[in-house]
Amino acid sequence: MITGMKRREFITLIGGAAAAWPLAARAQQRERMRRVGVLLPATADDAEYQTRMAAFLQGLALSGWIVGRNLSIEIRGATTNAVEIRRHAAELAALAPDVILTSSSPPLAALLQATRTIPIVFAGIADPVGAGYVDSLARLGGNATGFMPFEYSIAAKWLELLKEIAPHVTRAAILRESSTATGPGQFGVIQAAALSLGVELRVVDTRDAGEIERAITAFAQSANGGLIVTGSSGALFHRGLIVALAAGHRLPAVYYASYFVTGGGLISYGPDFPDQFGRAAAYVDRILKGEKPADLPVQAPTKYDLVINLKTAKALGLEVPDSLLARADEVIEW
Repeated sequence: MITGMKRREFITLIGGAAAAWPLAARAQQRERMRRVGVLLPATADDAEYQTRMAAFLQGLALSGWIVGRNLSIEIRGATTNAVEIRRHAAELAALAPDVILTSSSPPLAALLQATRTIPIVFAGIADPVGAGYVDSLARLGGNATGFMPFEYSIAAKWLELLKEIAPHVTRAAILRESSTATGPGQFGVIQAAALSLGVELRVVDTRDAGEIERAITAFAQSANGGLIVTGSSGALFHRGLIVALAAGHRLPAVYYASYFVTGGGLISYGPDFPDQFGRAAAYVDRILKGEKPADLPVQAPTKYDLVINLKTAKALGLEVPDSLLARADEVIEW
């Protein structure tokens, strides 16, 4: 059974994966059903997580796991509400699935509080060691493993990119999630880089929409400001608001993921998140076939993409350097 999403939305979600299922496989006799739980920090209609789940389901299908034939999926979608996240985590643990997929620190932390026996595969956890989710990247020592979206050193690159595309910036508001290890970790790297680049920093927490709006509006009252949006579930959930505030206050902004830039943001440098979910499917497959999470090392990405929105740059009155355009993996001109 698939719960937590409307039927029509889920059918749309898995359409791409279903196209890859061989006709012969669909015709095979019904196999023993395995169960996968999914806890996402997003609502059912979140387009970004629908894209990530499509990659996950396609990866499972390529390994022979077909929803309705030998696999059932229980999906729970929570936002940034800690109470809701814990409730959904407890519900999934009580169902005792064979493995649970999750993304971002708050859902993973809630799942580890709910169960220390059900295997958990995560995608998009930047510092699983620092947060205490695993003992080390190679020797995990628990029931969770998965994929890191980036290492903290990438945060210095975000500030360098901000200065490169907007040299006038001398003040930067850093949007981070303070309640997780990732937020302070990323900020610490930016803080160290800011000393040599001569940039004054201000911290904005991403948990609450009202707080984000008030803080950015106040920050924008002074000149020569810019934004850096670090990785967090709060930033993902409030991405539309953040991009709109940056545009409305004419603040150049660097983001950790490309979906901000396709949504109108200026520039991003970060990993391919749907690819992480596709790779997570391979770990889920291995666990369903008998391997233990503790034997599967946590993996970091090997490539980051630089994406630039020229339309947004023009609206901000910025001339993108040719050297930056030459390094871009994608340039959006519409």
